[in-house]
Amino acid sequence: MELKSLIDQPHKLPTIPKIAQKLIESFSSDDVSSDEIARQIGADPVLSAKLLRLANSAYFHVSRTIGTVDDALHMLGFVMVRNLVLSSGMMAAFRNTPGVDLRQFWRYNLYTACASRWLASAAGVNGDMVFTLGMMHGIGQLQMHVGMPDVMAPIDQQMHVLDGERAAFETSVLGFHYGDVSAELAKLWNFPQPLIAALRDTPQPLAAEIFSEPAAWVHLGAWRARTEVLEMDDEAVVATYPAKVGMRLHQAPGWVPALAAADSLASATEIMPPLSDLTEGLEAMLE
Repeated sequence: MELKSLIDQPHKLPTIPKIAQKLIESFSSDDVSSDEIARQIGADPVLSAKLLRLANSAYFHVSRTIGTVDDALHMLGFVMVRNLVLSSGMMAAFRNTPGVDLRQFWRYNLYTACASRWLASAAGVNGDMVFTLGMMHGIGQLQMHVGMPDVMAPIDQQMHVLDGERAAFETSVLGFHYGDVSAELAKLWNFPQPLIAALRDTPQPLAAEIFSEPAAWVHLGAWRARTEVLEMDDEAVVATYPAKVGMRLHQAPGWVPALAAADSLASATEIMPPLSDLTEGLEAMLE
């Protein structure tokens, strides 16, 4: 199946909530009203409960109970609320996805988002777009499994859906990879062009015509998430590290203990906290 044919299946395309569509507009517009967003979230009991649970989680270390959507919006900030709503919308849209362990898949995406933001922030880069990109970068994989499950099944048998070489393998078999599909979905939903391009480039950031730094940060974050979710041993961690991407970002490899411990990769770089610490309290985004 060609990429265009995969996307030209209206009955198999995900439908995202109106509130998520409204928040997508905020990427390229300063006219989105916080009061209107709060009102729409407040009208959705499930989303409101998620937002309040997130606001009161250990991640934000609040000193008082946050009891209203308005308070949560002001405390969390518009960008975090947008990420929550978009993530919730994506998970609802792909609730039935054959051949994919969705619990593992979304945990991997959350780990990717948090690891990527930590890396970008440590390098002095604003991590907001990186976090959003991290949460969304794999949605094309879900669309591929929904739109052509019979095609994906033998591919899954040969390689894990989260394998670091998955994009290259998909391209060799299909002529496109999950990043291409993620980008096409983002285009349909009217995401801004820089985010669309970054979604396409994240699996192979050094192959892009124009280098996208957010895509590269997410590529590194995705590698770190993968090592955790797939429970790699130290030898596999060192062997699979995307060193060329790290070098392109001027990122020394010592931010992971297994890399710092390897003689040839020794570095005084700050060690990334455990992913369980970076994501503590954000699990509400996955429920």
